[in-house]
Amino acid sequence: MNNFILVHGAWGGAWEFEKVVRALTKLGNKVTAVDLPGHGNNLQRLSDVTMQAYVNEVVGVINKQQENVVLVGHSLAGAVIAQVAELVPDNIDRLIFVAAILPENGQSALTLMQSDENGLLPHVIFSDDQSSATVAPDTVRSLLLNDVTDEHRLKNLVPNFLFSQATEPFLAEAKLTEERFGKVAKYYIRAGKDKVLSPALQDEMLNSWEVDGLSHMESGHFPLISEPDALISILIEATS
Repeated sequence: MNNFILVHGAWGGAWEFEKVVRALTKLGNKVTAVDLPGHGNNLQRLSDVTMQAYVNEVVGVINKQQENVVLVGHSLAGAVIAQVAELVPDNIDRLIFVAAILPENGQSALTLMQSDENGLLPHVIFSDDQSSATVAPDTVRSLLLNDVTDEHRLKNLVPNFLFSQATEPFLAEAKLTEERFGKVAKYYIRAGKDKVLSPALQDEMLNSWEVDGLSHMESGHFPLISEPDALISILIEATS
């Protein structure tokens, strides 16, 4: 069995992986869903929420493990797990990117999102000093959770995303090498109905590094919420 570490993206929290954690654990895996600094139960001042803080949090979780891990990153967390792998490549059996940022060395998430004509960035509301950003309820419904159709469920989910996200993690440039990040096995799960990171951007990012496996889901940006059973099957396949 595997030791999964699950990492959420922007405006997120460990809560997003609830069904995935439960199912993978039931199958005998060890599973940890991380609350990054400034998210969920990991309360931090907004000024302390940086990419380095994100990376340090995940490295700290990995260092507490007795065995190597399968590191899963969703959305912005793709950039996080990539940088973690650069630091501790020998502690990671496999990286799994779920509709996630996969940067080249020197790229930032913001740079990639700026190139995405059909993505989330034009709908993000920045603070006056640009240090934080929010998304409107309609944006959560129509872009983040575009394939969640149950109105009652949407009503319960949308408020979870309505908080200020620090922008520094989007600005941080990846520092990745072939010798460290490059040697870690990588699997990418592409979301075909994604309106946050468009399928075109995902395809572009897949040219940045050689991946050992690729799966396609006809889901929106959050298959962990909209299609958890299908995602779980892919995670099992990717690690078998």
